[in-house]
Amino acid sequence: MGEMKKKKGFTVIEVSLVLAIAGLIFIMVFIALPALRRSQRDTQRREDILSFLEEVKQYQKNNRGALPTNWTSFRDDYMGEFSDPYGGSYEIINLACSGRALGTPCAEASSDLGSIEDASFPNGYRLFVVTQATCSGNEAVATSNPRKIAAVYRLEGAGSYCANT
Repeated sequence: MGEMKKKKGFTVIEVSLVLAIAGLIFIMVFIALPALRRSQRDTQRREDILSFLEEVKQYQKNNRGALPTNWTSFRDDYMGEFSDPYGGSYEIINLACSGRALGTPCAEASSDLGSIEDASFPNGYRLFVVTQATCSGNEAVATSNPRKIAAVYRLEGAGSYCANT
């Protein structure tokens, strides 16, 4: 009786299955990579804001607790190269939250350049410095301390980041 010889190699189904799995992995990486990069840029923005606030604290220590009167000059004199991960220089917009009831959101506070509420990424790389405010979650709210500031920045991923002195 004749025996059938077994052929060595892969079947069409096995090769198709391997290619399909490789394709799925490629698609998952292709989809996840932009989100990962966006997350990394937002992390850098958070670190930038914390560095900015550390410089503000140092300025206050050197100036008897006073806040800078000109935020653009402060940025240029104290921050050196202070730019968004995309490369645009952060524009510092000063907003006042004084005269509001304690704990009241300051989002509608505005300047000639707009309000926090209007801003969506990249919003001209505007970092909103809200005086007499503190952070409650991701928004600035009124406080009684005139030397307290909250820094609010719209993130690329979604939402905003708020940090205070």
